[in-house]
Amino acid sequence: MPNPKVALQLYTVREELKKDFAGTLRAVAEMGYPAVQLSGYGGQTASELKRLLDDLGLAVAGSHVGLDALEAHPDQEIRYCLDVGTIDVVIPAIPAERRQSKEDWLRLADLFDRLGSRCQALGARLSYHNHAFEFEKLDGQFALDLLLGSTSPALLKWEPDVYWIAYGGQDPAAYIRQYAGRTPLVHLKDMAATPDRTFAEVGEGTLDWPAIFAASEESGAEWYIVEQDRWARPALEAAALSLKHLREWGKV
Repeated sequence: MPNPKVALQLYTVREELKKDFAGTLRAVAEMGYPAVQLSGYGGQTASELKRLLDDLGLAVAGSHVGLDALEAHPDQEIRYCLDVGTIDVVIPAIPAERRQSKEDWLRLADLFDRLGSRCQALGARLSYHNHAFEFEKLDGQFALDLLLGSTSPALLKWEPDVYWIAYGGQDPAAYIRQYAGRTPLVHLKDMAATPDRTFAEVGEGTLDWPAIFAASEESGAEWYIVEQDRWARPALEAAALSLKHLREWGKV
């Protein structure tokens, strides 16, 4: 089975993108990433952004689209993703006020199924990206399991973020296997061996990467997407270090 392809989630270099959008994308391409996952569009139309990415040889491994925007104008957001070159529309998080109770999560499940159905009708697919709050229990069940168990696997995929699964006290590899066939996109970030368990470059922390890779590949992952929320070194250097380790491990 071939390795999943590798991309960089552009949230990692968000400050650089604000200063020089095209130049930062060029730097990402030049360091060797073959693809990016979008997190905002730099004020560009889909055709403008696609032209820029094509010129740099960068593929698109999905786009993180805020829930409010996706709910307000789903067709516009979905079509932007398709026009820029990806079928993957990813809900990156849920606002705190919308996830206060089991009933809230069940309402979200209904909404996600409806949004997933619209994605499917237009030729896209919807995923949900976790943090750690999904590992809070509601009536003895993790919120993540409630959400995924109350939605159709055909309509809602899951983008497991291995750092946040571990931060939530769970085993990333075991959780990925639990939802095998439903995890086309996997977020890679490492956990520092510090008391605050902050973010680290992939391969520079404590997570069990052989187990994570084995589970992801057995479960049908299509993309490994590097993301780092905060860094002790410049963000582009952090992204390059993660890529270096992925190369050493034969993942690129």
